[in-house]
Amino acid sequence: MSDIFQTTDKSGRKINLTKERWTHINEEHPEVSDYLEEIQETLKNPIKIQEVDYDEDIRYYYRYYKSIESPAKNLLVIVKYLNGEGFIITAYFVRSIK
Repeated sequence: MSDIFQTTDKSGRKINLTKERWTHINEEHPEVSDYLEEIQETLKNPIKIQEVDYDEDIRYYYRYYKSIESPAKNLLVIVKYLNGEGFIITAYFVRSIK
């Protein structure tokens, strides 16, 4: 499985974006396709990292982008951690941070 990128999040953990997941993001959330650098920036410098109740290995990373020409200006990147390493599940813009 090859990666589009690997980066380190704010807490020092490695996170990968695979080609398969990037294809998913582009197909399901095409509005994000021009924002690869913003996805990396959201992981490195999020304004919020949120745990979810249904899975202790999933984190939501949020970052606000004022320049987005849409009412949804918060980029949400969803990461699943397995064996200490993170894998991006998906990414899309949301109106508000939960």
